[in-house]
Amino acid sequence: MAAAQSLAALGAALLLAACVQAGKYSREANEGLAAAGAKRPEAGEFRVLKLNQVWEKAQRLHLSPVKLAELHSDLKIQERDEISWKKMKAEGLDEDGEKEAKLRRNLNVIMAKYGMDGKKDSKLVDTNYIKDGTEGDTLDDPRLEKLWSKAKSSGKFSDEELDKLWREFKHHKEKIREYNILLETVSRTEDIHKNVINPSEENLVKEEILHNKHRELKDKLRSINQGFERLRKVSHQGYDTTSEFEEPRVIDLWDMAKSANFTEKELESFREELKHFEAKIEKHQHYQKQLEISHEKLKHIEGTGDKDHLNRNKEKYAMLEEKTKELGYKVKKHLQDLSSRISQGLQHNEL
Repeated sequence: MAAAQSLAALGAALLLAACVQAGKYSREANEGLAAAGAKRPEAGEFRVLKLNQVWEKAQRLHLSPVKLAELHSDLKIQERDEISWKKMKAEGLDEDGEKEAKLRRNLNVIMAKYGMDGKKDSKLVDTNYIKDGTEGDTLDDPRLEKLWSKAKSSGKFSDEELDKLWREFKHHKEKIREYNILLETVSRTEDIHKNVINPSEENLVKEEILHNKHRELKDKLRSINQGFERLRKVSHQGYDTTSEFEEPRVIDLWDMAKSANFTEKELESFREELKHFEAKIEKHQHYQKQLEISHEKLKHIEGTGDKDHLNRNKEKYAMLEEKTKELGYKVKKHLQDLSSRISQGLQHNEL
């Protein structure tokens, strides 16, 4: 009997020691991962699982380096907004779900923009900084095609001005595309909403979300209409030599700002900020061009078999890739902030 009790006690002691040791190893393993900065198996490029899934899918699509870097910047902005929303939700905010709905819309736009929305007719608007020109590219809008054709044959533009005008046309095409994606999202939501019987408090919340979606659509449509009028004017008259801005996104913002409810002093301050923003865009575009050149160079060197030369260029390429992603994020964040301020000014006009 005493021997049996001793054996039982010994077994319990060994089991306890094994559990403690296992916990110790598990703790040490976790601490070791943290200390080494290693990623857990579930970790990835982003802190939000679904964004990692989008990023991994994009890797398989063979996008150009510039487009991948641009997607990375878009996903970083989405990541920032997703994490901010999670904090809001934890604090009991966003009860009407408006922010959550906007996040879904934004992700839909990103997926469609890079041809990942599962639609066969999705066209990726690419930017090639090495091969200039418009051959083989289309604007997908008869009005734009007609304007562009007239501008090209008018003799009013130098080659450099035609390149600038083409960038404006492509930017306008992308704005229309994003508007259509948002419109489709709103239409789907409204179709579901119309089928609901017995309005409840929850349905009143949905009405508010739809109202905010319509406001976003209204802002985008206003920008599209103003942009088209500008393209029509420039196509017929040529560029104004006193024009302050060159970049299509900045020109858009400035035209919208002049329609917003800003004081003269606020408008002047905004103009100065746009100058800094345009400089930031130009710097980003410089790195995009260098990244594309570096990519072409790498493909050439890989065929030579010169490993030292290849390794040096891989390092340079990696540096350019990271810098392009970083600047892309800063540009998109700045654009988001500026657009938000203008939107608030325009809403104030409507009150």
